[in-house]
This record gives sequence, C-alpha cells and structure tokens, in this order.
Amino acid sequence: MPVLVIDVGTSGVRSVVVGADGRISHEAYREVLPASPAPGLVEFDPVEMAGAALGLAHQVLSDAGTVDAVGIANQRASTIVWDRATGEPTAPGQGWQDLRTVGACLELQAEGIRLVPNQSATKLANILDEVDPDRTRDLCFGTVDSWIVWNLTEGRSHVTDLSNGGVTGLLSADGTTRNHNVLDVLNIPESVLPTVVDSSGEVARATALDGAPPICGIAGDQQSSLIGQGCVHPGLAKITFGTGGMLDLCVGEQRPAFDQRGPNGTFVIACWRRAGHTVWGMEAMILSAGTNVEWLRDDLGVISTASESHDVAAQCKDTDGVVFVPALLGLGTPQWDYGARGTLLGVTRGTDAPHVVRAVLEGVAQRGADLVEAAEADAGVRMESLRIDGGMSANPTFVQALADATQRPIEVSSVREATTLGAAFLAGLSIGIWGSWEEVAATWRPESVVEPTRELDRAAWKEAVRRAAGWHEDLSALEF
Repeated sequence: MPVLVIDVGTSGVRSVVVGADGRISHEAYREVLPASPAPGLVEFDPVEMAGAALGLAHQVLSDAGTVDAVGIANQRASTIVWDRATGEPTAPGQGWQDLRTVGACLELQAEGIRLVPNQSATKLANILDEVDPDRTRDLCFGTVDSWIVWNLTEGRSHVTDLSNGGVTGLLSADGTTRNHNVLDVLNIPESVLPTVVDSSGEVARATALDGAPPICGIAGDQQSSLIGQGCVHPGLAKITFGTGGMLDLCVGEQRPAFDQRGPNGTFVIACWRRAGHTVWGMEAMILSAGTNVEWLRDDLGVISTASESHDVAAQCKDTDGVVFVPALLGLGTPQWDYGARGTLLGVTRGTDAPHVVRAVLEGVAQRGADLVEAAEADAGVRMESLRIDGGMSANPTFVQALADATQRPIEVSSVREATTLGAAFLAGLSIGIWGSWEEVAATWRPESVVEPTRELDRAAWKEAVRRAAGWHEDLSALEF
C-alpha cells in the first residue's frame, strides 16, 4: 500500500513514493527557487510551483504505478492568493522569509496585536490591498498546502490543516476558531480563507493524478519532520539543521499555558490534528545554521564545498580558544535579538583555517544546545536524546560537536529530509498502513547514534553570545 508524498520546500519540490516498510522506493526532485526583487522581498511563482509538483508526481507514478494515498508536506506561512473561478494567481506568492510587512507588524504591535512578518496574516492583507482594495473579488487565500490541494483536486477543495493554519496568525490560540480581531483590523474577508481540516484523514480525491488517489495527509514541513523521525510521544524532539535550524518538541494533547511565546523564547505549535484530537508542541529556532557554512564557502573561500568543512575542521583537535557566534541574521531562541551579529572571538596569530571552520561548526552546535535548554525550560521536560535531520546532519564533526554541547546522544536520521516520511505516515495512518502512533514510532531507524566524548565550554559560549548581542541597537529593539 504505497503512499505518494509531494514535499514543497523553500528551494525545490520533491515527489517520493513511500512503502509500508517506511522506506522511499521512488524519488524525483526539481529546483524551484524564490526570487528576491528587492532587499527583504522573497517571491515565488505559484504556477511554476504547482506545475513542478504535478509534473514530478506524474513522473514517479509512471515508474512506481498506482498508490493508495497522497500526503503533502510544505514550507509554512508562504502566502498565495488566486481567483476562485479561474484558479489563476492574482500576484506572486510571498515567501515565509519575506519582510515587506515589518512596518505593518510594528504598527499593529502598538495597537496590542502581535503578528510577525513571517506569518501569513500581513502578507495576505498586503496582497489583497494590491489586487482587491475594495474586497469585492471572489478570491481564495492559501498557504502552499492549500494551493497544492487546490491543483490536485482541480479546484474542488480549498483547505488547510491545523499545523499550517496555526502559523498564519489567522486562527485563535487553540486553533478552534478564526481570529476575528485580526481579520477585522486587516480587512480580510472570511470568504477567502480555507477550511481547516485534520492533518490525517481523507480530504478529497487527487483527480489530477491517475487513479484519483485520496489526499489523506497534510502537514507543515517542521511538524512533518517531527513525525518522520518518530517523535510522536511527549518529550521526544528533533532538530532540522538546514539553512536555519528548527527544534520541535512533542508536548501532547494539553496545550502549553502561554499564549504565543514562552519565557525562554519558544513558540507553541500544533503538531497535528487527527480524528479531532490536537497534539501540541513547542518550536525553537536558529536563524542561521547552514548559512554559516555557506558563508565559509561562498564569501570567504575557506572551503570549496559544504562537506569539506568536516575535512578541514578535522585537521585540528579543538578550536584553540576560538569561538564563533553564528548570528549572521541575528539570534533566535532564546534571545530573539535581530540586531545581534556574527562574532569571532579568541583569534591569535596562530589561528588558521581549520580553527575557524571548527569554531563555526561548534558555534552552530552550541546554538543547538541553546534550543534544547530553552525548550526544556519552557516545557518542563528533560530530553534524554535528540534526533536530527537536514543537510548538516551529514557532517560528522558537527554532529559530534552537537553531542558534546548538549551532553546527549544524537540520533541521526537515515533520511536527510524526514519531512517526506512524516507526510507519508499521516496519510498511511488514515488508510490503515500503520495502525497506531506506536507503529509509526517503531519505524524510527537512526543511521547512527553519536555519544558525547567531551564537554564544550558553555560558560565561555554564553559570554560570547553576550558580546555578540545588540550590535545594531535599532534592530535589537524590535519585539514581536
């Protein structure tokens, strides 16, 4: 009983077929990059995105044959508006990184409404102000999951799941109702909004595909990765180390008490909803993780490939006192200091390239430990181990540094992009491939488990972070 998964990321689209053993049997990928027409703007072509998704789905199905269900995983909060009658987008999609509505968020903050530019709410209002200022057109709004479902069902289904809907800023804190205060202030008609459905359960038939298989699983990428790594019981957590870094912790059916952001800088998320029951979690964020390795490669020329960072760092046994704070885009959890900047400390005449490269990898690992400490404090739990995926999980020096910084065993996912597995599990639970969350959890097979071998100096690290903070005072003053 195979499942087709369409996984739409920030830089590309992937289509895979997952079997009942939880393994990928067929896979196809196409790069679909966003554009940045001006500083702070991140746009994409919704038609190109949908075309890639359907094209890759047809491609893998031609090799794999029929499937029993479809799952969708996607970048969250990216915003698309289209005409309900024609299905044509009214404007370029605005990516989740797009910052054009920062000013609007600050104005709303003064009115007591806390929204961030990475959410969908102000992006949607911005597009509507451009294409439908009088709010008279019959339009549809959707995040990427909604847009893909619309195209798979040939315009018959306008939905989103709670894991995606919960990060738009358009729902109440518990996800049960729409946030009418935000809708009123931003002049967003309820008619444009999708219906919120369960993350696991049949939504509609994908009539655009051969055999019209049912769409049975939908989840945002980080929640899907959490499920894909078997973190489906309270206390289990994963970090995805890609361009940035996201720790997601499964909390359970009791929503955390704080409204939006916890005392230690984590955010409440809906992990998934199934049969009407919502499982909640917490999320902590590194604004730049793999970006720092790209900086070494593309800007400094210290390494020629990202994977080479391991080989160069392995030329020295430690950093010889060099510390790097990876705040190229500021600091996320727990500080949330947008004015912090990358900082290199402890450099001497004897410092060479291996020391700097190792310091960069250890700096990202230290940030990972920051996320663990923050999530544990806000949730009141202890993580006995940590599961990881993403591009940096293939770097042995980094993974060992993460184990040393967190003083926990690190379980490395055998699938670098575990998002695809999570969407497959959600769809498979709906049609009976897996009978329970226990069976999903039992599929977890780490590629390796890395134990701590030494302790990194956390006190020195925290002093380095203090020195990196507040470099741009105006940006550090931003509070969302």
